[in-house]
Amino acid sequence: MPEITLKLRAIRRLTPVAGREQNRDRMKTADFDFDLPEDRIALRPVEPRDSARLLVVREGGFEDRVMRDLPDFLRPGDALVFNDTRVIPARMSGSRRRMGEDGQLLSVPVEATLHHRDAPDVWSAFMKPGKRIKPGDRIRFGREGDAACDLGRLEATVTAKGEDGLVTLRFAMSGPALDDAIREIGVMPLPPYIAAKRAEDDRDRMDYQTVYAEHDGSVAAPTAGLHFTPGLMDAIRAKGVSTHAVTLHVGAGTFLPVKVDDLAEHRMHSEWGEVAADTAETLNRVRAAGGRVVCVGTTSLRLLESATDADGTVRAFHGDTAIFITPGYRFRAVDGLMTNFHLPRSTLFMLVSALSGLETMREAYRHAIDTGYRFYSYGDASLLWRAEGGLQDQ
Repeated sequence: MPEITLKLRAIRRLTPVAGREQNRDRMKTADFDFDLPEDRIALRPVEPRDSARLLVVREGGFEDRVMRDLPDFLRPGDALVFNDTRVIPARMSGSRRRMGEDGQLLSVPVEATLHHRDAPDVWSAFMKPGKRIKPGDRIRFGREGDAACDLGRLEATVTAKGEDGLVTLRFAMSGPALDDAIREIGVMPLPPYIAAKRAEDDRDRMDYQTVYAEHDGSVAAPTAGLHFTPGLMDAIRAKGVSTHAVTLHVGAGTFLPVKVDDLAEHRMHSEWGEVAADTAETLNRVRAAGGRVVCVGTTSLRLLESATDADGTVRAFHGDTAIFITPGYRFRAVDGLMTNFHLPRSTLFMLVSALSGLETMREAYRHAIDTGYRFYSYGDASLLWRAEGGLQDQ
C-alpha cells in the first residue's frame, strides 16, 4: 500500500487578514440559512459520475446542464485547478482505558475521526464521546479480534485536549507502520448527514475518492472532483484547457457547524496544503495571457487564495491555512468555481456567496431545490463565476 504522506505543520501559516477587505462585524450566521428538504440529500452518487446535473449560474439567470457539458463553458487558455488529495479511512472505533479509583481497568467505547497529522506518530482528532476524555487516557482502536489490535498496533495516548474539541493522540506506532494500521482498522469518514442515514460500505471506498487522487492525507473528499471521469478530463484538455493539481488535506473540521451567531467570532481549523512552484508559475502565465483560473472545489480555491499575494501573483505554498472566506472578500487568483451544493449556515455556503453574491446564491439554491437537484457530497454540481466580472462572453 502507498505510504500516507507525512506533512508537518508550521512551515507557513495563513489566516484571514483585514487587507482582504472582509467585514464580518455585521454579518450573522443566520444570513446564510435556508430550508432544505431531507429528500434532496444524496446518499449515493449517480452513475456514471459525469451524468450528474450541473447548474450554471450566469449573470442574470441559471442554466440546467449536466457535468459532461462542462467543456462548453470553458475557453482555450483557461485553467482548471484540482485538489489531488486522497481520502484515508480516518474514522476508527475503539475503547478508552483508564484505571478506576478501585484499581480496576475501565473501558468505554469511543470513536475518533483523525483531523491533522502533526508528527510521524501524532494525529489530532475529534473524539466521541469527548467530554470525559482527558490527557493520560489510553485508547485502543479496533475490535478485540483484530490482529492489529491484538498486537497493540493501534494503541494511542491522549497527550492534550484543546478547547475546540480536538485531542492530540500519540500512537505507539509511527510512520508507514501506523499508516498500514489505520488502513486496516479505519473506515471512510462519511459526512454526518450521510452516516446518520446509512452505514459506510465497500462501495464508498471507491465512490468517496476522486479519479485523480494521489496524495494520502484527507479525512473528507474534495467532493466537486467526484464528478470527473477520465473521459471528461480528456474532453476538457481537448478544448485547450489546461489542468493543474494542488494538494489540500481536508480535515474533519469541514463537517463542523458554525456555532456562533456573529461570523467575526468563528475560527476555522487549519488544514495542510501545498502549491508547487511550477504550478504557481504556470497559473500566473495563464492569467497574464487572459485565461481564466477555475477551481474544482472549495478546497482548491481556499488553498489558491491562501497562496496568492495582494497583487494577484500566485506563490509556492507549503504549510497550514485557516482562511475563512465570506462576502466582502476580495478574490485574487480565482475567476470561477465548480462546486457541489452545501449545507445551510456553513462556511462553504458563505464562500460561494462571497464569490457570486449572497442574493444570487440564495436564488440559485432556491432554483436547485425547486427543480430537484441533489445536495451535498454525493449530490449534483454548480458552476459559479466571480461576481465582479469573472464571467466573460463565450
